[in-house]
Amino acid sequence: MAIKIRTHYITSSLVAKVLVGFCFLASCSPDLNDDNIALAHFPDIILNLTLPSNNMLVTKGGYKEIGGGVRGIIVYCQDPGVYLAYERNCSYQPGDACATVNVDGSKLFMIDQCCGSSFNFSTGTPMGGVAWRSLRKYKTSTSGNELTITEEIID
Repeated sequence: MAIKIRTHYITSSLVAKVLVGFCFLASCSPDLNDDNIALAHFPDIILNLTLPSNNMLVTKGGYKEIGGGVRGIIVYCQDPGVYLAYERNCSYQPGDACATVNVDGSKLFMIDQCCGSSFNFSTGTPMGGVAWRSLRKYKTSTSGNELTITEEIID
């Protein structure tokens, strides 16, 4: 009889440990059920790249935060003449009041201080934190000295 009780105890203990381990792993995995970023309609944004207020956009790695989109847009110069425009609304739980992406102080990546997610400038993909989706990217085009950003979502 003592052997049965001990076996039952060991089995119960093992099941409890497996359940605790599963719960721990489940809590560490990304929340793949969070909401999508809301759609925002805005008129085309045209930036004159010869204006002093846009000088930072003519060199590789330059960026500027502008209005538009849901919470604003980060325009990034990937190479002279090649521009990327990212929605500042974080892709992780975008409905949270603080889910706003900013350029990190190092100017090497973008970060949401609310959830701690960081994003690559060149791709908009998460590099760390809980975000699992890339930032929304808007279509850009250049004509002469003008950069146009539209509400069309790409990638």
